[in-house]
Amino acid sequence: MLTQERTQLELSYPRPQFKRREWLDLNGTWAFEFDREDKGVKEKWFKGRTLTQSIQVPFCFQSPLSGIKENEAKAPIVWYQKQVKLKERESNGEKILLHFEAVDYYTMVWINGEFIGEHRGGFVPFSFTIDECEVDELTITIRVEDHTSCTQPLGKQSWKEENFLCWYTKTTGIWQSVWLEYVSDCYLKDVKVTPNIDTCEVHIEALIEGLTRQDAMIQVEISLSEETIQKASAMIVNNKVNLCLNVSSTSPDFRLAYWTPDEPNLYDITYTLIVDNKVHDRVESYFGMRKISIHNKDILLNNERFYQKLILDQGYYGEGLMTPGTIEMLESDLRKVKEMGFNGVRRHQTVADHRYMYLCDKLGLVMWAEMPSPFEYGDEMVANVTYEYQKMIKKHYNHPSVIAYTAMNESWGVNEIYSNQQQQSFVNALYYLTKALDKTRLVIGNDGWEHTLTDILTIHDYSQSSENLKNNYGDNEATKNGAPSVTSKKYNFSNGYSYQEQPIMLSEFGGIAYTTDKASEGDWGYGNRPRSKEEALRRFEELVYEVMKNDTFCGFCYTQLTDVEQEINGLLDSDHNYKFDPADIRRILNSFQTGGFIFE
Repeated sequence: MLTQERTQLELSYPRPQFKRREWLDLNGTWAFEFDREDKGVKEKWFKGRTLTQSIQVPFCFQSPLSGIKENEAKAPIVWYQKQVKLKERESNGEKILLHFEAVDYYTMVWINGEFIGEHRGGFVPFSFTIDECEVDELTITIRVEDHTSCTQPLGKQSWKEENFLCWYTKTTGIWQSVWLEYVSDCYLKDVKVTPNIDTCEVHIEALIEGLTRQDAMIQVEISLSEETIQKASAMIVNNKVNLCLNVSSTSPDFRLAYWTPDEPNLYDITYTLIVDNKVHDRVESYFGMRKISIHNKDILLNNERFYQKLILDQGYYGEGLMTPGTIEMLESDLRKVKEMGFNGVRRHQTVADHRYMYLCDKLGLVMWAEMPSPFEYGDEMVANVTYEYQKMIKKHYNHPSVIAYTAMNESWGVNEIYSNQQQQSFVNALYYLTKALDKTRLVIGNDGWEHTLTDILTIHDYSQSSENLKNNYGDNEATKNGAPSVTSKKYNFSNGYSYQEQPIMLSEFGGIAYTTDKASEGDWGYGNRPRSKEEALRRFEELVYEVMKNDTFCGFCYTQLTDVEQEINGLLDSDHNYKFDPADIRRILNSFQTGGFIFE
């Protein structure tokens, strides 16, 4: 059971699934400055320069919570600086790991005036190692450049001067957590955990950094509800360890404590790095025993039919933009998802905070991870997307809640994919790249329409008529290989591709444009606006019921969780408050059970 007290304790660490005890939170006040003339590098702002403004990290300067009063939308270059007092260290061999969870877009970093590295990408984590630091204080200086180019992954950021349709305010610079960790001269760099419920085993691949001696091993201890299930150790060979451990026990009813939405059981695991009989690193983590697969056009969770009732979550948080004002806000959103009766989320066009996945793991919500889209095809775009896509997969790999990856959405960035074989090849390359990196999850190549290779036929249809949904979808050729969506009018498959008995899901529908406030001219949503709360709820019920009773679909994703800026089709408003009684939403979602999990 996830208690509030334990949740807050674990959420205080930016990466709850890979915890070390010695760390320092770098969120908070940083010095800040715009570099309108791009002169900072030439003038060596990283050496002795005092920046003139202050900003609240991790909020981007475009967000009110950043504390920056002037919105320099046309300022693509910004600088950050922070003085950090270090703890007293035990030996000169200790290192510091400087972590950035997400910075948009091109980042350069200096420590005490010395350049230590750069990173290109706006949505994925990166780190730098500071070797044998012999000073008591660090001056961290960061330069970020972001031109919001259509060849870089943008997600829902507007590439125009203003917001439009379903594209929103730009994000520049740091927008997820920054922290540092203290480690020894050798440490655990990465761990990949792969469960196998059919054999009751978990496969562990560990990578060690900085090891120069032979007498080194990894010790692993696995427990369930504080009961030790397994202990093992293995010698490190070529900086790697591979372990395959049986985690069956007599405590669960059926040998394993499976991870499911109604019982999100998690096994705790501790890794200890021993070198020359001394502890050099210890990391606390967890994993879940769950399996996702396909059989006879159904999606199975742990070898049982699983009807997905997802809600689309765009990850926007009012005055924080893509960054929640507090971690409690992140948790509150996901608890509301469950309270309304959904069993999962489609995290749309952004890469979530580590703590978002942790909460999905703990609360019992399946999650679809999605690559933020670019909007212009070309060699540069292919390189940009491929790099961040690999990092996105790595970030999600160990989380049991994550069951699917979406590589592209609605042909954004591959606008000619229907007939363009080069763009088809790119999406297929992402599909196969996913399978090469993660064979355990499902992959959607191009969500919504014009599919090439895909594990699920996903369709987007924002018809506001339940009769349209009833008449347009069935066990027929038009549904499978035609263009059944009355709103997109796009074919399900690109030229040269066809339906191959995949499960079918309506992965975007609904989008009812209803606001509890007075409507404004810029408000945007799908279809005619309901005139009352009762009419909006009635339309929601009619649409959802029509989808659930249609055997063509093995699940759905409703658009959407919250209102976002000008888009007013959330079940929560822009302040993330309920528009409707959650009991009414839950009653509707539970009114026609087609498999899956019911939350009473």
